[in-house]
Order: sequence, then structure tokens, then C-alpha cells
Amino acid sequence: MAIKIQVILIVFSLLLAHVPAKPVETTVNVVIEGMVYCQSCDNYGSWSLSEAKPIAKAKVSVICKNYKKRVNFYKAFETNAYGYFYAELQGFEMGHSYLDHPLHSCRVKLVSSPLETCNVFSNINYGLNGAKLRFEDKTIDRSDYKAVIYTAGPLAFRPTYCPPK
Repeated sequence: MAIKIQVILIVFSLLLAHVPAKPVETTVNVVIEGMVYCQSCDNYGSWSLSEAKPIAKAKVSVICKNYKKRVNFYKAFETNAYGYFYAELQGFEMGHSYLDHPLHSCRVKLVSSPLETCNVFSNINYGLNGAKLRFEDKTIDRSDYKAVIYTAGPLAFRPTYCPPK
């Protein structure tokens, strides 16, 4: 009887050794990064950002629409002290693998500038209508964090007043 139990235990342990482990699910974050500037008066009326200055605490929004053209993600993000935003799209889901892809379905728009002297919306890089995303082959792949990073912009506000030339 003891031999039968040992044989059963050996067979059972061999079966367990060959059971494939469940694959570990890795969440890959979708991130959009970019810059927000105040365009200089010298370039007012153009898309030039020569001599532009970054705006801290400017707000941009990320809007994604699904393949049925319905908004399935919206969130506002704020720039850091250097005018840079890192928009992690937590909760963004793709219903259709191609049509709901961030490159095709998401846009970045200007929301607000904290500067009273530079808060006029511009459409530089389509910041009013929605800047398209670009993939520049940038990813983060660490053991504790994975992200695919897209770029939008740079975007800009215009000065509220520019003296005549």
C-alpha cells in the first residue's frame, strides 16, 4: 500500500511539473509626451517657435475616439516647470486593434495657459483642432514598468498683446 501511495505521489508530481504556468500578464502603458510654448511676438501669425518660451502649468487634453467616432477616453494633463507633459493614458482601451489604435484615434488639444500675457490659442501643429500623434520608436521596457511613447506637438499659445512693428 505504501508503494502505491509513493507511485501515485511521484506520478502526480510529474504531472504538476509539466503543467504550463499561466503567462504573466504585463500591462503596457500608452503615453503621449510633448511641449507647450508661448510663441514670441516676432513670429506671431506663423507656425515658427523660434525664440518661444516653455509654459509651466499649461493644460492640454487628450481625446481618443473609438472606431464608431465616440469619445472613449478624455483627460487633461498639466505641463511641468519646463513646459513638458507626460500623459499616461490610464484606462485607455482599444476595442478594434487597428482603428482604435492611439496613432489613429487620439489627439492632443490646448486647454489653458496660466500666463495672462500669453493665453491666446494658436493652431500651431493643430493644437486647436487636435494634434496627431507620432511614433518615434520610443519605449520604456523595465521589469516594473513598460510603456509605448507617442509624441504630439509642440503646441503653443500666442501672446495676448504684441506691439506693432
